[in-house]
Amino acid sequence: MLPTIEWKDDAVVMIDQRKLPASEVYVTCKTANEVAKAIKTMVIRGAPAIGVAAAMGIAVGMMRSRATGTKQFTTEFQKACDLMAGTRPTAVNLFWAIERMKKTFAAAAHDGQSVDEIKRRLVSEARAIHDEDVQSCRTMGTYGAGLVPESARILTHCNAGALATAGYGTALGVIRAAAEQGKKVAVLADETRPFLQGARLTAWELVKDGIDTTVITDNMAGAMMRLGQVDLVVVGADRIAANGDVANKIGTYGVAVLAKEHGIPFYVAAPLSTVDLQTPDGSGIPIEERNDREVTHVGTTRLTPDGAHIRNPAFDVTPAKYVTAIITERGIARAPFTESLPQLFEGAILKTS
Repeated sequence: MLPTIEWKDDAVVMIDQRKLPASEVYVTCKTANEVAKAIKTMVIRGAPAIGVAAAMGIAVGMMRSRATGTKQFTTEFQKACDLMAGTRPTAVNLFWAIERMKKTFAAAAHDGQSVDEIKRRLVSEARAIHDEDVQSCRTMGTYGAGLVPESARILTHCNAGALATAGYGTALGVIRAAAEQGKKVAVLADETRPFLQGARLTAWELVKDGIDTTVITDNMAGAMMRLGQVDLVVVGADRIAANGDVANKIGTYGVAVLAKEHGIPFYVAAPLSTVDLQTPDGSGIPIEERNDREVTHVGTTRLTPDGAHIRNPAFDVTPAKYVTAIITERGIARAPFTESLPQLFEGAILKTS
């Protein structure tokens, strides 16, 4: 399993995804500020991975607190939570993880535990969030693999693999599980402009796993579908609204429309921590706008003329009508999502193939 992020020697260690595939460089974060910066600058990215990083960032920040009383410690804890919450707005997993850490803190404080005991509980909770994410991805992969034919050409957009999670992956977890079951899978990986997560990260992961992988530019997807080169699409998500609208990396919406036009199943793989039942539909999902330079430059080379206006929304929203099914660790949800998604939270396990 790729070492996306781990707790090691009271520090948070993560692979620097900006450097891939040219080099494997690991960043060690010893403070909450360092973790927050790593999230903001895309050292680590992918909704589940960001959630894990935020939890670990809070834990490592509180581990280094010099507060001796619970009042000062509580103030510092809230500041650490606010720091993480301000890093990236779209991925709901980030806020889900922060809420889990807040509940852990509140329970420990209610029990009258000392500052040192609270620190230990926060670290334990952060590590549990990490381990649960890996397990949920594997379970999700098993459910999703059932939707993959014995021989399949799969298109994916962005990176929803081990690098986007604590390990194994969501969309790529489905692909990995299908391959592990002996199915013959080949992947078309959209390059995913402007940050090239598909070309740099998805292709890197799958090649390391020995899975047949072809990188295409984003504007080739429709042509590949028309030529019969795509059997299904599997993508991840950063937030899923209560009605099944899906926020994912910019360009996903276009892929979904093309898939619908060509009669190709469009699947979304994401843990329940990505589902936001408090947001009725996609219009309520905040869309992050990132730095112009991601569009204007590749490395140090400028691609656009001075004076041209730039837009760089990092995500778009795919309406639920384009989504064939949502694959989670509790099974596969289908329309109407306003009924099937809440069932998952109520404990139901949906096994609809």
